[in-house]
Amino acid sequence: MDWLNLPPLSALRAFCAFAEHRNIVKAGDALNVSHAAVSQQLRALEAHMGVTLLDRSGKTLVLTSDGEHLARSVQLGFGAIHAAVSDLVHAGEDRPVHVSLTSSFAASWLMPRLPIFRSDHPGIDLTLDPSPELVDLRPGGVDVAIRYGAGGWPGVRSEMLLKTPMVIVAAPSLLGSRSEWPAADLARLPWLEEVGTTEASTWLAQHGAAMDPGAGRTSLPGNLVLEGVRAGQGVTVTVRHFVERDIVAGRLVELHVAPDARGYHIVTAQTPQRKAVKTFVGWLKRQANQV
Repeated sequence: MDWLNLPPLSALRAFCAFAEHRNIVKAGDALNVSHAAVSQQLRALEAHMGVTLLDRSGKTLVLTSDGEHLARSVQLGFGAIHAAVSDLVHAGEDRPVHVSLTSSFAASWLMPRLPIFRSDHPGIDLTLDPSPELVDLRPGGVDVAIRYGAGGWPGVRSEMLLKTPMVIVAAPSLLGSRSEWPAADLARLPWLEEVGTTEASTWLAQHGAAMDPGAGRTSLPGNLVLEGVRAGQGVTVTVRHFVERDIVAGRLVELHVAPDARGYHIVTAQTPQRKAVKTFVGWLKRQANQV
């Protein structure tokens, strides 16, 4: 198909609107432009094609036989485009918003707020995929990822959702009366770590220590880590926001805090987002602003 010889789309839209309404003013109203603009587009279309499409000899404009022929084809073409666009848009709207996030973030931050989302947006379904694994954000796959770090990851859009540093915490029952715990001594205590992560060993290595093989390390889902820590079963690395109330209430002791200002980010692909995804992302931001 020689696309270069096709008339401008704006002229064809104006012609289609006139063919549907058989009136310049009504065609302009349908396109939200003036009737003069429609008339100009119609003349431009005739000039481009070298064909008389409208009979202007009477009091009102009417289509010529060539105009009627073109009108049938243009209306079929725009009708097919509209149907295809509508099918694709509605198919996307029916698909749940697929969210990848860690189980600790899901349990500690998102799940307590989900009843609000359900109440505000009952027509939007969610699929929560709790996993520490990084995922590819592709059309038709994961729509949104909630990930911890400094942001600025290549190939994606990222926006800070919740700024909170990493902390090392443990229950008083595990620590006893001792208040000072350098990394080398913490390495001899049992540790709890979210499945699929290496935050505990990484933190100890950064502070010149290695986990004592006899101390014991337990890997478990993130939503169970904090329960175990509160019960005195081990030390853990977590984000401060999740344990602030425990620290204030004395249920946990903050042993170390990271000096940087990292946090949880909303991560999306650099592609157009479905309306439901935009709604969910906007809701996440509003909830974070209320913290």
